[in-house]
Amino acid sequence: MCSCCVVLVLCCLGLLSADQSLKPQLGDFQFATNNPALTTVALEKPFCMFDSSLYPNRSYAIYLYVMKESASTISSLVTDESSKPLGSTFQQTSGGQLGPYNAAFFDVPDCAVPPRLPDVGDMNKAPDVLTQYLFRVGDDGTCLYDPNFLGVCNPPLVPDTTYRFKYVLVDNSEGIVKDQTLWSDPIKTRRSKLPMKIDTWPGQRSGGMTVITSILSVLVFLLLTGFLASVFSAVMGSEDASAETKGASPTVQQSELRPQLGSE
Repeated sequence: MCSCCVVLVLCCLGLLSADQSLKPQLGDFQFATNNPALTTVALEKPFCMFDSSLYPNRSYAIYLYVMKESASTISSLVTDESSKPLGSTFQQTSGGQLGPYNAAFFDVPDCAVPPRLPDVGDMNKAPDVLTQYLFRVGDDGTCLYDPNFLGVCNPPLVPDTTYRFKYVLVDNSEGIVKDQTLWSDPIKTRRSKLPMKIDTWPGQRSGGMTVITSILSVLVFLLLTGFLASVFSAVMGSEDASAETKGASPTVQQSELRPQLGSE
């Protein structure tokens, strides 16, 4: 009886863990350093999250939705009344302030072939492995300002701002949502530091000290250049004077000899 209870408890814990994992997660710090960054957030792709909703001979895609934490009190729905995914854009939602916007879509990750994360140590394999493992939100800095851009725009996020993210499974044939994750836990982008508070190695100088040091370095360089130029000019001048003295000596000697010959 006790053994059955233990098994039941473990199963319940396993279900709870599974439910908690069905939401976008930050990429492992070992593979996504400085995450979140000022304007980007690297998320793990949804490996094996939607396996129970996939059917053979069907085409699916993963849609990624983004919204600011403050928008959750307005609307967090990502489907319409007919279960079709919303096509809300960054501009239409004021960057996620008024509700979720579609930031990207990509193929469903293959659960049978997960990324080999140890291969990240191989410089030749690292880019492909990280692309397979991570999706970087806010990675397109030009789509908002490109009049010819027609795809889904994934513009930079706002620094020091809290966001939530959601993955949605869409059946491409029917164009409807088949499954979706929970909204992620709140994730806040980094705060940009003021120039006067930037620590620079070595010595942890402030931004103002760095500027002053740069100006002083330029002044010292100019003074040193002027000093070397003056020394070079003095040396060249002394050499020219010596050359003129040597050229004038025979003429002086000849002029001194002529009066002596005349007196004789």
